[in-house]
Amino acid sequence: MLKIFENINKLSMVKQSKINVNNSEVWIYSNDENEDFICLTDMVKGMDGESVNIDNWLRNKNTIEFLSVWEQLNNKDFNSLEFEGIMKEAGLNRFHLSVKQWVAKTNAKGIFSKTGRYGGTYAHKDIAFEFGAWISPIFKLYLIKEYQRLKEADNDLYNLEWDVKRVLSKINYHIHTDAVLKHIIPKSSFSTDKKWIEYAKEADIMNVALFGCTSKEWRVANPQHNGKNMRDFASINELTVLSNLESLNAEMIKLGTEKNHRFKVLKNSVSSQLELLKNIDLVKSVRKQSNTTYVDAQEKTGEELDKLTEGDILDKNKKALSEFNKKKKKK
Repeated sequence: MLKIFENINKLSMVKQSKINVNNSEVWIYSNDENEDFICLTDMVKGMDGESVNIDNWLRNKNTIEFLSVWEQLNNKDFNSLEFEGIMKEAGLNRFHLSVKQWVAKTNAKGIFSKTGRYGGTYAHKDIAFEFGAWISPIFKLYLIKEYQRLKEADNDLYNLEWDVKRVLSKINYHIHTDAVLKHIIPKSSFSTDKKWIEYAKEADIMNVALFGCTSKEWRVANPQHNGKNMRDFASINELTVLSNLESLNAEMIKLGTEKNHRFKVLKNSVSSQLELLKNIDLVKSVRKQSNTTYVDAQEKTGEELDKLTEGDILDKNKKALSEFNKKKKKK
């Protein structure tokens, strides 16, 4: 029993993804064995009865049989004797079985309930697909389609390249901060506890040159992306250019180049590099909004891709952006 709950707790610490199934956001957790567990609670959210549907599904004798077959194929610790006792009761009017009871009695690992943030009932993808069919055949097809798109995105070369470029930009940032530490901090007028401002100001020189706004401006205009910054939504090409800017700005800092001149050099470099990279591969100019961004982009025409690459990085939340621009004009 302890082993099961250790596995459940471990699941909360590994990879999580989200798919949109028939206008419902459904969370997926992947464990360290690369097994995916889909949130059944999300699947029934907004439906009549919501989580009661899960209880009703578990009362079904066919469901119990399916769960037992899955466990026997995938779980060497499954308690078959307890299962037989449950089957004798299944189908009777008084029969009731919760997920926690099923796990406690049979040592099952294919379905479980989780509390806390992102809590709910989760099931292995095989079981979740079966539950989707119980909801409706159409829902099951939507679920399978979106899940397959997620898996396709995980293996998509564009997504893999985005991840590499993001890592490289973070590595190059250390080169940049080292230059700030050795050549700007010693001359800084800020007190010791405020010297971080110098790092932020230098980072924003590159942000403005590349994205057209500071980090703070982006956060104010995009409150729905709490904990992230514009670099998390950059295109592959922008991340490539960002890595180059970090190295370029670091070298100019070492040479003692004046800040205004550095900004002009960086801005000109951005324009020429982005134009060149866009002509090589237009898809890489599309900003990443989700795991399936580049899967979707590859299905679009050149004209549609052009429109995607023209959007301002501050345009996600129109209300917040409008309020932000009004405050900016007053200043």
